Amino acid sequence: MAWLSDPAALVGLLTLTLLEIVLGIDNIIFISIVAGKLPEAEREKARIVGLSLALVMRILLLLSIGWLVGLTAPIFTLPFFSEQQAATLTGEALKHYKEQFEISGRDLILGLGGLFLIYKSVKEIHHKMEGHEETNETKAKATFATVIGQILVLDIIFSLDSVITAVGMVKDVGVMITAVIISVGFMLVYSGHISKFVDKHPSIKMLALAFLVLIGTNLVAEAGAIHVEKGYTYFAMAFAVIVEMLNIRVQKGKGRATHA
Repeated sequence: MAWLSDPAALVGLLTLTLLEIVLGIDNIIFISIVAGKLPEAEREKARIVGLSLALVMRILLLLSIGWLVGLTAPIFTLPFFSEQQAATLTGEALKHYKEQFEISGRDLILGLGGLFLIYKSVKEIHHKMEGHEETNETKAKATFATVIGQILVLDIIFSLDSVITAVGMVKDVGVMITAVIISVGFMLVYSGHISKFVDKHPSIKMLALAFLVLIGTNLVAEAGAIHVEKGYTYFAMAFAVIVEMLNIRVQKGKGRATHA
């Protein structure tokens, strides 16, 4: 714990913790929506188990940095790769061209995870658009085990993305693990409030599902060596939430005026 007396390490801890909390928003949204399919008595338990699994997953990945780094090594090259095209490029252009066709373990995990997230979100949006409301019968079909299984799959994807970010920012594993524990603790405290708010406002739930489609698309793009700055994505999400909050406030104002 020598890093506790290092100002640079403490600044890194603060920065990484804030970033981990921001990255964890994706996880909270998904857990909230999936847990919402369970009977009300089991939702809180599902959220706690889901976030606890996320914590365990991230710590295990941090303790396996050597294996994690190996995931970035190419496993195979897509047949569309052209040696003739590569011969005309040099430097960063050549590196970027190769990355588009070289598939690593990380690419496979992010790509398949992104497709899974898009599928789940689009399916849920379709159900909402078709007016398939959740009944006690449909909630009974969503067993605790299946919900936790879905959460675990996405925990692996989001944890991989989160840990790779952490490794790129900080060198001390102790700092990384501390940042992850603090951020997941923060999410455990506030995830219930976020879930209740999402359940209470159908328009927010639809917006959250749209966010998950966007995040899934970003994961697939990242797997294909197309880097999308997370800042742009989170700015768009924050802007959409602010607009929707204003819309909810206006609707409440109209409701009060009607009853007056």
